[in-house]
Amino acid sequence: MFASLPVKSFIWHLVPVAIILVIFSPIYLLLLLLFTLPAIVMGNAYKKKKSALFALMAGSGAMLAEYLLLLLIGSVIFQFDLSSYIDDVVRLTIEPLTNTSSQMVNGFVWTPEMTQDVARQTQLMIPFALVVTSLVMALITHLIARPILNVMGVVVPKFPPVREWRMPRALIWYYFLALLFEVISRQSDGTYWTMIAMNLSPLINLGFMIQAIGFFFFLSHAKKWNPVVPYLLAAAVFFIGPLRIIGIIDLAFPLREAISKPKR
Repeated sequence: MFASLPVKSFIWHLVPVAIILVIFSPIYLLLLLLFTLPAIVMGNAYKKKKSALFALMAGSGAMLAEYLLLLLIGSVIFQFDLSSYIDDVVRLTIEPLTNTSSQMVNGFVWTPEMTQDVARQTQLMIPFALVVTSLVMALITHLIARPILNVMGVVVPKFPPVREWRMPRALIWYYFLALLFEVISRQSDGTYWTMIAMNLSPLINLGFMIQAIGFFFFLSHAKKWNPVVPYLLAAAVFFIGPLRIIGIIDLAFPLREAISKPKR
C-alpha cells in the first residue's frame, strides 16, 4: 500500500486499521507495527525503482532490526530471557526421551547432558535463525506484494531468472574466514568464537547452495534440458550437502563462461 499511495494517504489508511486492532487486542497492534516498518522500507524501494534484490535486502534488514529491538525491549523492560526460554522449550520437547526409561535402539540412552548440549547449540544458533527468518519474511512479502501492486498499476521489478543468480566472489574469502573461526572455536573454551563459527558457516553454505542452484538452471538452459531437471537438482541441493561444492567451483572458476563459450 505504501508503494501505491502518498505518505499522508498511507497514514490515513493505517490509523483506522490500528484502532480496530487495538479494540480486539493490543497484540494485533504489535503485529501491525512489526510488519509496517519492513513494508514501508520495501515500498520506498519500489517507489524509487530499486531492484528486487535491493528491496529484499532492505526489507530483511528492517525486519532483523525489529527482531533485535523486540529482544532488547523484552529483556530490559519485561526481563524476558530468550536463552532460558529456549532451554525450557528444548527440555520440554526432549523430556519424553529421557522419561521413557532408558534403553533405546542399540542400547542408546539419552542423558540430561545431551539435552543440555542441544539447548546450548540452539541458543548459539539464534543469530542465524533471526537472519534467515528475516530473509524469508521479506521474500514472502515481495512475492505477495508484487502481483498485487502490478494490478494496481505500480511497476515492481522482479527477480532475475534463476540461471542468472550469482553470489559475489568475495564469498570464497568469507568461507576461508569461517574455516579459520571454526579452528579457533575448537581451540577456545569460550562461546564467542563458537557462536561466530556456528552462525557464519551456515550462512555461507546457504550462499553456495544458491550459487549451485543458479548454475544448474544455467546449465539446463544452455544444454536445453527438460525444464523439470533443474528443479529436481535444486531440490537435491537442500538434501545432498556435497552438491554445494558445485556452487563453490562455479564461484571460484568461470564455469558458466566456459559452457557458454562457442566451440570452434
